[in-house]
Amino acid sequence: MSDLDQYSILDAIDHPEVWGPWFDRDRESWNGWFAFLRSLFGLPLDAADLEIFRRCTGCDRPSEKGYQEAWLICGRRAGKSFTLALIACYLAVFKDWQQYLAPGEMATIVVLARDRKQSRVIFRYARALLTRVPVLQEMIVRETADEIELNNGILLEIHTASFGSTRGYTVAALLCDELSFWPQEDASDPDVEIIAAVRPAMATLPNSMLLAASSPYSRRGALWDAYKRYYGKSSPYLVWKAPTRTMNPLVAQEIIDRAMEEDPASAEAEYLAEFRRDIEAFLSAEAIEAVTIPGRRELPRVGGIFHAAFTDPSGGSGDSFGLAIAHRDTADRGILDCIREIPAPFNPRDAVAELAQTLRDYGIREVTGDRYAGMFPTTLFAEENITYVQSEKPKSDLYKEFLPLVNSERIELLDSPRLRAQLGSLERRTARGGRDSIDHPQIPGARDDVANCVAGVLVAVAGKPDPLTIWRRLAY
Repeated sequence: MSDLDQYSILDAIDHPEVWGPWFDRDRESWNGWFAFLRSLFGLPLDAADLEIFRRCTGCDRPSEKGYQEAWLICGRRAGKSFTLALIACYLAVFKDWQQYLAPGEMATIVVLARDRKQSRVIFRYARALLTRVPVLQEMIVRETADEIELNNGILLEIHTASFGSTRGYTVAALLCDELSFWPQEDASDPDVEIIAAVRPAMATLPNSMLLAASSPYSRRGALWDAYKRYYGKSSPYLVWKAPTRTMNPLVAQEIIDRAMEEDPASAEAEYLAEFRRDIEAFLSAEAIEAVTIPGRRELPRVGGIFHAAFTDPSGGSGDSFGLAIAHRDTADRGILDCIREIPAPFNPRDAVAELAQTLRDYGIREVTGDRYAGMFPTTLFAEENITYVQSEKPKSDLYKEFLPLVNSERIELLDSPRLRAQLGSLERRTARGGRDSIDHPQIPGARDDVANCVAGVLVAVAGKPDPLTIWRRLAY
């Protein structure tokens, strides 16, 4: 082969010396993806392609010039990750980026996912697409667990989703995998912020591409925002929304039918590519910001003031061990004084000893917490002469009582990015029986340890007073 840059992605797919053999079997099952690729790269569409395009985009016809940005909202097992890997390899091999690079500069194709494990899904596909094709394997100069360097000055690398992971790079393509399930720990909407942080790295390469793909989840974040803004509208952005079987008819309908019977809300998102209607953000970013005191990191103990505490224990292997301390001011507002978080791994006895010292610093001899692990917290806190009281309310009920305190601005929060992120990521879910629950997102890496403690202690000091609480105040 010669003049690689003259080949379209469909030429490469059809070529017997490139990826033709990969698509010979069950070729018709790829029709949905062929229509997407033709639309993305501005290639001619036949009548069948156009029908698929209209069904998946809500638009009449694609841009003749193609798109530099595409948002894929597809069901599980539709083939999203493989297709992203295919596009990554095509851009790495068949496009000439050298004319835009300074001497010594390399163009990078970045695979971003919530963690390295997820990133490697696309990376493994990409490695296979390059190493199993002799004419392409010859281009590989160096290969590690995280990157592949080609002899044309292109790097294909995997990164975790963070603000600083791509700084200093020149990015030819950004591939965001399972965007709806990125953890929301560093900002209220980290997917939006992370993508915004990468865009400058793409500014100097004409025709650089941003591709984001995911099964849908809740109605917020970058994927939902793109869908709301651009789906069904003529724009420079391609938003492609398709059920699993539209893109991969080899997935048995029986599997989807069974999933729909067991949990319709989940199955509609997983296989029909519908954003979940039973999940919504519990607290708005504006509401959280309104009760956050800028620059206030912690308040010291003030004599003569009753301080309360709430803790969220952990055994030390997975979740953090959290603590929050607050007091009620003369205007009956709940004032958050202090938050502590001991991330795993840790020794529970050592963690309790450290938090007990913080409690003593505030003159606190009793702490409330959830019913975690039976007597474990009670015993360890007792060794520190601290009484551990099990909360009678589950965290969903605490959050429900916490909500009006935030919305009515009857509390003051510390300026903590961690707290802001955890509160902002809380979700309200409606079960099939109609009962609401509030919890962190059911995705890997999501946490609410600090938020639990803060909600618990502020409800105690600023919520409806009960006689037992008043008695305890007087007793101290």
